[in-house]
Amino acid sequence: MTSSNQTNTNLVEILQQFSKLFVSQHQHEHSHLPIIDLDDEWRSPCEVFHENGEVEYTSLPTGQVFWQPVNIEKEQGLSFENVESALDMTLHPDIKIYFTTLYSESLDATCEEGNLSLLFAWNKDDFQRLQENLIGHILMKQRLKQAKTVFFAVTDEEDMIISIDNDTGSVWVERVGCEPHKKLADSLAHFISKLVPNTQTTSK
Repeated sequence: MTSSNQTNTNLVEILQQFSKLFVSQHQHEHSHLPIIDLDDEWRSPCEVFHENGEVEYTSLPTGQVFWQPVNIEKEQGLSFENVESALDMTLHPDIKIYFTTLYSESLDATCEEGNLSLLFAWNKDDFQRLQENLIGHILMKQRLKQAKTVFFAVTDEEDMIISIDNDTGSVWVERVGCEPHKKLADSLAHFISKLVPNTQTTSK
């Protein structure tokens, strides 16, 4: 039997490997790191800096910056305890691992069902906003008397999201406000391991 700790380690490694593959593929296709508009009021450890601490602007138009996913250090103290307390429930461990492993912009990918964007927190404030959105989603599920799910990705179809069944950890497609209707994988680790990075959008 696979231990819980081993499963947790596998998910962390799979997420980190996918993020590195995304960046590597982007650099191969575009000859540079991903790019994002710079927002002085919404800074992130994902922004790429010179050794002297200045943002890397080389060859970029004014107001843009290179970025790449970064590992979240344990010292950041990111936790879902307040969410679990507010909802009086325990979130599936995979969801807590997923959202506390990386800071990143959304990462586009392709699976057998089509295109999707993996959602992450851009910074610590964004993590708090993410928690509020998850609380709202789960409260909606409770109000509709539906099985509790937690979303982690959006698709290119309007109102269609990818979520985890909070009881089983399995990955499903669901329309916002509706019950999940198609199972994609038995676990988040298995689902992420099958994704192919999609770096064709030059603005990313």
